[in-house]
Amino acid sequence: MMTLAEIYAAGRKTVIGSLTFTAEDIVRFARNFDPQSFHLDEEEAKHSLFGGLCASGWHTSAGWMQCFVRFWKDEIRRLAAEGLHAPKLGPSPGFRELKWLKPVYAGDTITYAVTFLEARTVASRPGWRINTILCEGENQHGETVIQFESKVIEFT
Repeated sequence: MMTLAEIYAAGRKTVIGSLTFTAEDIVRFARNFDPQSFHLDEEEAKHSLFGGLCASGWHTSAGWMQCFVRFWKDEIRRLAAEGLHAPKLGPSPGFRELKWLKPVYAGDTITYAVTFLEARTVASRPGWRINTILCEGENQHGETVIQFESKVIEFT
């Protein structure tokens, strides 16, 4: 079984997918999870700090996760086709430095990426590693809109 450190070179950015944020998706997410006017109503959003309907930061974060899960499932299949076994990834024990750097407006397409930073073994759990990854999303203009550092548990 391979490790993330064997698959991805430290410091190399890997695109994991893109997501277009429609007005309908923004409003649907906001109704359920972040019901602020600039996420719910186009007219009210025009008069807000943002000047237009924009996605919740939590929505852009969930978009990263959606793309990552799809990407990782594809990676497992890709590696298997090469005769390799992907590492088992567990939950994240947390993240830090979450930054929503630019608004994500209706119609924006965000391309998400991950950069492997480092791995460390867990002394108390043989075969476990804690990986640190940099997670980002850029809009169609190449502007970073979201960035955070995450930890991912890896089981061998």
